[in-house]
Amino acid sequence: MVENEEKITQEYRAERKATDAGLFGVIGKEQVDSATEVLKKYKDAKTTLENRIIDNEQWFKMRHWEQLRAGQCNENASAWLFNSIANKHADAMDNFPAVSVLPREASDSRAAEILSQVLPVVFERNGFEKIYSDCWWYKLKAGTAVYGMFWNPLKGNGLGDIEIKQIDILNLFWEPGIKDIQKSKNLFHVELMDNDALVSLYPQLKGRLGGSAVEISHYVYDDAVDTSHKSAVIDRYYKIIVNGIEQVHYMKFCAGELLYASENDPLYRERGFYDHGKYPFVFDSLFVEEGTPCGFGYIDIMKDAQKQIDMLSNALVRNASMASNPRYFINSAGAVNEEEFADWSNNFVHVAGSNLGEDSIREIRLSGIPEVYLGILNSKIDELKETSGNRDFSQGGVSSGVTAASAIAALQEAGSKLTRDMVKGGYRAFAELNSLAVELIRQFYDEPRFFRILGANGQQEFIAYDNSAVKISTGSFSNDVYLRKPVFDIKVSAEKSSPFSKISQNELALQLYSAGIFNPEMRSQAVMALSMMDFEGKEQVLQRVTSEVVPL
Repeated sequence: MVENEEKITQEYRAERKATDAGLFGVIGKEQVDSATEVLKKYKDAKTTLENRIIDNEQWFKMRHWEQLRAGQCNENASAWLFNSIANKHADAMDNFPAVSVLPREASDSRAAEILSQVLPVVFERNGFEKIYSDCWWYKLKAGTAVYGMFWNPLKGNGLGDIEIKQIDILNLFWEPGIKDIQKSKNLFHVELMDNDALVSLYPQLKGRLGGSAVEISHYVYDDAVDTSHKSAVIDRYYKIIVNGIEQVHYMKFCAGELLYASENDPLYRERGFYDHGKYPFVFDSLFVEEGTPCGFGYIDIMKDAQKQIDMLSNALVRNASMASNPRYFINSAGAVNEEEFADWSNNFVHVAGSNLGEDSIREIRLSGIPEVYLGILNSKIDELKETSGNRDFSQGGVSSGVTAASAIAALQEAGSKLTRDMVKGGYRAFAELNSLAVELIRQFYDEPRFFRILGANGQQEFIAYDNSAVKISTGSFSNDVYLRKPVFDIKVSAEKSSPFSKISQNELALQLYSAGIFNPEMRSQAVMALSMMDFEGKEQVLQRVTSEVVPL
């Protein structure tokens, strides 16, 4: 259950009683039943995707032979696929995103500057680094990660605050055939919740729990997971158009009982649950597919090569094991004592009869696997590396004969283009998350919150921040009154660069210094040279070079 939209207050309970009495409510039992039927249709259309995600999870855990052999696993699994996924995840975490908020009007510059400091604190308070890491694991395995950006009125001791979560795609259901999740007519989030907790939050559910109209797909767990004491809580988000404006509304129900509906809430009935009019979910796909908001991941393109690698590797290991444990033909006419022959600690083996010929005992000789099959195995390993973009130099290794530092750097830079493309996709999702966070601040930060930020001089500052600088306000122009909404652009860059990137940046600074770029007497030449260059932080360098006094 997405707990952040809970409205568990005495005021709401009074409103709910009025709704049940039919005094002003527009959402009731009929709408709950209708939403349940729509959810069932959405779930049926999503079966193939769910099966693929569950299967990929087994491949990631190197349990794929249990899947291939229907649970009877007698094959060993190598970790080439896992190694590729782990390296991709490391690349993503090496480029952890940082946000900058840019104003579209000069009058909003100060508001954008403060937002650039406040947003990272909001994300940090939600433990976003772990959420980002978990979502990248999910994205690499399943092909798509989903972030949830909600307003939780229970956070901050009841003051309310932004809440960010990772969402499991198995618990999310949308209209079949759409690619942009915001174009889905309905969006459902289903999650199991303990019955006792549900009854304590919603006493009207007492005696009605135990079973669900919707069954949630689940992974293959190592532990025994008992869900008999849990019930499915369904969050439905849907869009309606009022006076040409698209609004998003929200309702929560369980066991056919309505728990909350924004259309029944006077606070949100006219404006929608979120002022930004979007579903509070951000999809981050790896390799896009048409007709669905979900893509496919690296496991989908590597599993065939991994399967063939395992088959060849197991054949080689079995051959080596058989060759290292020789077997023998024993002629029954020779009457060799087999127990003594099999006991290598015994120095003597008795034989009945007078003759012991070469045919009495003969070793079963195995033919070794030809070298060509070893070559096929190595080619399959290379195929997996190539298709995943996980070549040796991308992990820090290089091919034999490559020793020059510049050549190694060139190989690593060329090999990182897939990583850069992959990371940029994550940055787009991160930018969308920050945009939603700005809108939630605009809507809900009526009361000030306190933040610890870094000031202009790099010193810590403690500020009280509310939404007064970003709220929609009235203005006048030529005797006409208008509404003004501050709009900001979100720019994302890497917060944590890899050690190699830092070394390259430091080397560039030394080269600029050696070339005299920072010499005041060569200012005009330095400006011309820097204008033709492209590197991170060029604007700051240009600003300092053109200044009369270079600040320390």
